Amino acid sequence: MVTDDLSGREVVIAGSRQDRPNLPVRGCPFCVGGLEAPDPYTVRTFVNRWPALPDDRAEVVLYTPNHDATFASLGVAGAGAVIDAWAERSEALGGRADVAYVLVFENRGAAVGATIGHPHGQIYAFTSVPEAPARELDHPCSLCGHDPGDRVVSAAGDWQAYVPEAAEWPYELRVAPRSHVGTLAECDRAGLGGILVDVLARLDRLFPPAPMPYMLWVHQRPSDGGEWPEAHLHVHVAPLLRATGVPRFVAAGELGSGVYFNPVAPADAAARLRDA
Repeated sequence: MVTDDLSGREVVIAGSRQDRPNLPVRGCPFCVGGLEAPDPYTVRTFVNRWPALPDDRAEVVLYTPNHDATFASLGVAGAGAVIDAWAERSEALGGRADVAYVLVFENRGAAVGATIGHPHGQIYAFTSVPEAPARELDHPCSLCGHDPGDRVVSAAGDWQAYVPEAAEWPYELRVAPRSHVGTLAECDRAGLGGILVDVLARLDRLFPPAPMPYMLWVHQRPSDGGEWPEAHLHVHVAPLLRATGVPRFVAAGELGSGVYFNPVAPADAAARLRDA
């Protein structure tokens, strides 16, 4: 990890990933019998062959042996099995002395850089708490008892999904329990699976016939031994499209200023997702 002397931002230089294949030469490596899944499985995790982080701190999670599935199509039980794997690997990696933060994430679709279409996600284990979750942890928890009003999209049990008031992406979603839960291991995993299945299916129905490319990541309590009382488990979902076939590009004015300009009002986005 290198710190930029102008901005103070940390960057990981992963030169070895430049040589990784963009697409499989033959067959899918994640289907049963493929390079990374030689035996039958339900959910499978393994160390990334082309890691962005060293020392076995980058893993791949295969959601299902079904190549054409989506997270939403897994159903509550299938999604719960994936979340169980997320939680188990988070605990295992977070228990290492050299790991301070575990980030679970998914890039879905070639438009956001996924090189293999088979449904899968990844897990990165950082030696320090990265900037994005650190910013959230630097002030009192705003998720406990949060009432999104007309920005709510779906709610079930303790979980709710809503468009944030300051959404940076047109159909951005935040998924969080109302009660203060710190990690995937501590949460109602079936409830999380159910609401993720619901809202990700809504995104896929938003601009038919193409499914929605999205980025998804989980923020949870750091594993560095600190108390972190403000840590409230939640999921960010950043969908790429703002209209049918129209991506939401992050432009120079946003990168240069650090201020995002969203062309879709959050309440309108929530209404469209409720109708989907």
